[in-house]
Parts: sequence; structure tokens; C-alpha cells
Amino acid sequence: MKYLNKTLLSTLLALISIVSYAQQKPDNDTTQYGHNAAVGKYVTLRGFNMYYEVYGKGEPMLIIHGNGGSINNFRYQIPYFAKNYQVILADSRSQGKSIDNKDSITYEMMSDDLNALMEHLQVKNANVIGWSDGGIEGLLLAMNYPDKVKKLAVTGANLWPDTSAVDKFVYDYAFKMNQVAVDTMKKIKNPTGDMQVQVKLLHLLSYEPHIKLAALKKISCPTLVIGGDHDVIRNKHTMLIAENIANSYLWIIPNSGHSTPIFYRNMFNQVVGDFFAKPYRQIKEFGKFQ
Repeated sequence: MKYLNKTLLSTLLALISIVSYAQQKPDNDTTQYGHNAAVGKYVTLRGFNMYYEVYGKGEPMLIIHGNGGSINNFRYQIPYFAKNYQVILADSRSQGKSIDNKDSITYEMMSDDLNALMEHLQVKNANVIGWSDGGIEGLLLAMNYPDKVKKLAVTGANLWPDTSAVDKFVYDYAFKMNQVAVDTMKKIKNPTGDMQVQVKLLHLLSYEPHIKLAALKKISCPTLVIGGDHDVIRNKHTMLIAENIANSYLWIIPNSGHSTPIFYRNMFNQVVGDFFAKPYRQIKEFGKFQ
């Protein structure tokens, strides 16, 4: 049974790879981000121990990773933004070093966790970057805690889990893998905590979120909505998000997939940095000819 458990865990870890695209490494990673003993801390909040790291000084910036990811996914953003900002990153519950073995997880829970972290750090408000699931959490944070988000940049976020929002191949594959994981778990009597976490994250990917377009009207902060033109999130869905946020810019990156902060890191950092640094500009009437 011990060998079987290891085999099934390996299977589940392989299944979760579809949501761990952020772990792709185009070059060797020699950084300490995500496992930096000098700055890493834990805080007990909302029933679990959240691991977080803070870099730099200045205006606060909160950066949120995606499903199955960790702080390390932003190894190319941390040194860039830490020059001018106090960069705050955390491993979301049940991911990275933030262990949570409860039965379920939702995006609302994770956005509430981030609000609690900001309260703990006495951060009044922050500029926020969210990637994929982190983008969903960023949208929820801006909707539910509008005073906490000064400006928001999201890349590869979606509002609901179907093929009107997600590329059909990706959606079908993720849904199939979710079912395989559930069936696999039924074959063992005492699944490990790691196995349960992987299934929980796959379930989240297949069945969440459920954000209505009308809810986006609650977002008042300037928002930069980003997607790759070959993202796993359909372009028309990314455009729909931007169209329903009052003060928004839209940026579709050509020749790009979902991992914009990694494979287009220099362009991503510059454009997002400019968005945070410059005042939001309303473009209307004859301004649209400029």
C-alpha cells in the first residue's frame, strides 16, 4: 500500500501540472524567492499558517500567484519592482509553504486571506498584480475590499469555468484530469494530505470561479487587463472583463500564451510598471483619435 500511495501521488502530481504552468523555467533558477530564510515568515490567520515574503521599500505592492504555484513564480518581477515598491508575496492556502488540509478551497477564501494578510501587515492599500488564479483573486479583492486596492493588473484571469471563457482543449483536458484524480482517490483508503490538496486544486480549476459581469461594476480602481493572444483564457473573455470595469486598459500580448510574467517578463514588467507609476487616463470623445 505504501508503494501504491507513492504511485498515486506521483500520478496526481502529474495531473496538477496543467495548472502549474507557472513552474516552467526557461533558464536555471538560482534565486531564493519563495524559500528565503532571511525574509520568509509565517502568520496564522483564518485557520491556517500563511507563508509570505516582503522585499524592498516604498508604496506597497501585492503580487498573487496562480493555481499550484508559489512566490517563486514571480522571480522576474520581485527584483524589478522591489527597486521602487514594498513587494509583498504569499503562498496561497494549500499551495507552496502555506499548508491547509481542509476539505475545500475557493477563490473567495483566498482573496479574504490576502485581505487578512494586508491587515496583519498594516497595509492600508496596495497596487496589486495577479496572474491566472491570482488574477481572479485580485478581481475579488478589488470587488470586495475596494479601499485595499489602489491599482490592479491581472493577466490570464477568468470569471467562470466553461468554454466561453477557457480554451476548449484546456478546459476538456483539465476536466478529464479532475475526474481521473477523483477516481484515483477512491482506490485508496487513507489518502495523504498531499493527494487531497492536489485533488482540491484540480476541483477548483474545473468548477470555479463564478463571478457575474455585473459584479465587476464594483471595481472602481484603475485596472490593467492582460492576456496572451494564444492564452488558455479566450481573448473575447479577457476583453469582456476589461469592458465591464469602468476604469480599465486592455493589453493583449501578441505571440504569447498564458505565462506572460515569465516569457515576456521584460515587456510585462515595463508596461505594468508604467501603469502603476502614471495617472490613469480617461480616453473619450476626440481623445480616441490620438
